[in-house]
Amino acid sequence: MSQALSESQVTTRKRPFLQPIIGGALSFGAIFFAAYLAGLKENLPLNLFAGVVLGYILTRSRFGFAGGIKRIYMRGEGSLSKALLVLILVTSFIIMGIQWKAAAGGAVPEYLAADGQSIIPGTANVYFTNLATIVGGFIFGVGMMLAGGCGSGTLADFGEGSGRALIAFIFFVVGAAPGQYTREVFDKTVLGKIGYQLHLPQMFGYFGAFLITVILLAVIYWIVVHYENMRKQEGTYMDPKGDYEDFELPLDNRDKDSFFSYQTYHKLFVERWSFTVGALALALGAVFVLVTTDKNWGVSTALVTWNVALFQSLGFEFPVEYFQSHIDKVNAGLLSDGGTILNIGLFLGSMLSFLLANRFILNFDFSRKDAFYFGLGGLMLGFGSRLGLGCNLGAMYAAISSFSFSGWIFLVAMTLGGIVGMKAFAGKVCILPHRVGKK
Repeated sequence: MSQALSESQVTTRKRPFLQPIIGGALSFGAIFFAAYLAGLKENLPLNLFAGVVLGYILTRSRFGFAGGIKRIYMRGEGSLSKALLVLILVTSFIIMGIQWKAAAGGAVPEYLAADGQSIIPGTANVYFTNLATIVGGFIFGVGMMLAGGCGSGTLADFGEGSGRALIAFIFFVVGAAPGQYTREVFDKTVLGKIGYQLHLPQMFGYFGAFLITVILLAVIYWIVVHYENMRKQEGTYMDPKGDYEDFELPLDNRDKDSFFSYQTYHKLFVERWSFTVGALALALGAVFVLVTTDKNWGVSTALVTWNVALFQSLGFEFPVEYFQSHIDKVNAGLLSDGGTILNIGLFLGSMLSFLLANRFILNFDFSRKDAFYFGLGGLMLGFGSRLGLGCNLGAMYAAISSFSFSGWIFLVAMTLGGIVGMKAFAGKVCILPHRVGKK
């Protein structure tokens, strides 16, 4: 950014550093929490660390997956859409190396593996693609416009103090198990068996699969640029320079202070990162999750477990045929579940980002009608994500980056759902982000 604030301008923004002190205390609390988790399972602190890092990055860069559709459609400006393409490209390149090495050692995709065979990392996201994938992706796309964010975005916003996200998240959990059940039942029907499952390297080799991914990303990039130019000609393009709130801008460093100064603190904890920086950092975080846990980054699967834990405590019984793994996780204790800890870490990381920037605030400034739509959006997020076997992390980003055919189908369905959601509910509910430039 070419804009910058002078030191005198920022001085007026300074507030007592109570929030950073709370943030520091919370950081130490997370360390003790990690030590406790290590006593349950050795790898759980890795899940917590990864979640905190990912949450911090999402909030610090104001990055959001839902915004890749919402931002360009509402504003005609595609900087976040382009950053998402960078995220997928970088992640795909690294995962290509990880998977290629595993395959050379005799590993196979999970859906082709027999008992005892080594599994190629990330191929758990190579899903069977059928009508449920399309319908689930579409429902999820509509829901993320009503809720104001996707799975990770809702968790991050919740950590930032958003009341909107709290409502959406609660109903996300409520909708998750019904979506899971519907997918399990549908897959057993004749119609559910009509579909396709493909790990692209099995047909095109690893370099060929990566080349196909690059070509498809280039096509999307061309569409984004073409659409931006069209909106500029129409006069409906909104320049991204207005996104940054004044205190998020770099300081004027003409009069440099010592390292131990507010200028340094502002640079380290307050100044906003660009979408591209956020994309590169998220790519590293996502790969860290895969390397340390042998699973791709995801959000919605753990929320099915939370749903089971909630409703079992209220006396509901879940069919073991469809929910056995989640019932086992609940019986073992939610804090023993790596997905649960990753989500808790993401929430903490987003909260830490705002606390250290001295900008955390609870925001419940919305009407009852808006609250209804946020809840409806959350239900659609939960149901659609599990019907499609993932949110835009597991079913789209992780799937595409792991060279699954299913990821591209989910992306198209989710995009169409997002556009329909914006057209159908514009004017009925505030579907724009609750903070300028966010997602």
